[in-house]
Amino acid sequence: MADRSTAPSLIGPADVAAAADRVSGRIRPVTLAPADPGSSGTEGAHVTFALEYLQHTGSFKARGAANLAAAHQQAGTLPEVGVAIASGGNAGLACAWAARATGTRATVFVPLSAPAVKVEKLRGYGADVHQVGSEYADALAASRTFAAASGALLSHAYDNPLIAAGAGTLAAEILAASPRKVDTIVVAVGGGGLFAGVAAAVSGTGIRTVAVEPENCRALNAALAAAGPVDVAVESVAADALGARRTSQMAYELARGEHVSSVLVPDAAIVEARRHLWETYRITVEPGGATAWAALRSGSYKPEEGEHVVAVLCGANTDPADLVNR
Repeated sequence: MADRSTAPSLIGPADVAAAADRVSGRIRPVTLAPADPGSSGTEGAHVTFALEYLQHTGSFKARGAANLAAAHQQAGTLPEVGVAIASGGNAGLACAWAARATGTRATVFVPLSAPAVKVEKLRGYGADVHQVGSEYADALAASRTFAAASGALLSHAYDNPLIAAGAGTLAAEILAASPRKVDTIVVAVGGGGLFAGVAAAVSGTGIRTVAVEPENCRALNAALAAAGPVDVAVESVAADALGARRTSQMAYELARGEHVSSVLVPDAAIVEARRHLWETYRITVEPGGATAWAALRSGSYKPEEGEHVVAVLCGANTDPADLVNR
């Protein structure tokens, strides 16, 4: 199967439903938990946490990786050399986990800035790990070179319809599991795979999707301002997970939808939200995993009276020492 990492294909609810069939029994269904009423920034609203950091490999990325691996396995297109991917850490972990589950190999390229905890876990999943360059874009170039030379299946951290549709199964589960009608789903955005999947899953329902990015990792927000994907600077406490230099065309097109909004949060708000989750709920997430909650805590997204908002806590591959040691 050809590499689709640069394909502009849009996805919709049918793609997410097909992904849900493929990953059934392979992933952990999402757990929902209510936030305390009246938390700062959410007065008058009903807020639910989607505890997706409990997913296999510690992030939502396992959904897309499982969908891609299952699709290629069913089609007989998983090469012997395996799968190659570039990642800030979480997508690589998911790829390595899915590869191991399907009896194939994973070669993962990460920047030198990737957190040691993620690199160690990658090797624990049996991945062949290469650390190259200073940021995700460098690792991406290396992964493409490797795949072209070796014949490996080139996966992508976010710019692939199978990856995005797999991520969208999270939204479908949220809607099915919530006892209260969901009005809004708030998600952190790096390259846009999770956002694209969620926006596709709720397309046509009237449910809002709020795309949250750090102020200095704003690939999707900048694409909307420029009327198309553009390169952006990457500098944030959450850059290891959200530090894509350019969003996908797929995410950009879905972000132009009627019920989508893009908001930015400062790093200070992300740090505060992450610490608040630990101190109030004993939830340990990485900075990227706290970014959706930061939008609510900081007022970057202000829900209406009575609005039911689901904030996705999407990843927990972090060293908690900076939370518990002062």
